[in-house]
Amino acid sequence: MTPSRKTAGAPAQIPEEHAAELRTLAHDMSNALEIIVQTSYLLKSTDDDAQAAQWLTMLEDGLQKALKINEKLRNYLKTHTAS
Repeated sequence: MTPSRKTAGAPAQIPEEHAAELRTLAHDMSNALEIIVQTSYLLKSTDDDAQAAQWLTMLEDGLQKALKINEKLRNYLKTHTAS
């Protein structure tokens, strides 16, 4: 596979063999994040305990960061791959 030439203003393309693996990883990350989302929901439905509230805050902070990273990864892939 020969590298494609950059055109003015066009982002560099990720080679398809790498893009396929990155898509798989992004999909797997989405699945893992869904587990976190569901856990957060279940934790919210428990009794209002101070420790649970602290864990929930930590969980939600980490979740929001992970969701943003995953979105950036998916957007990067869309921008830098042909398919």
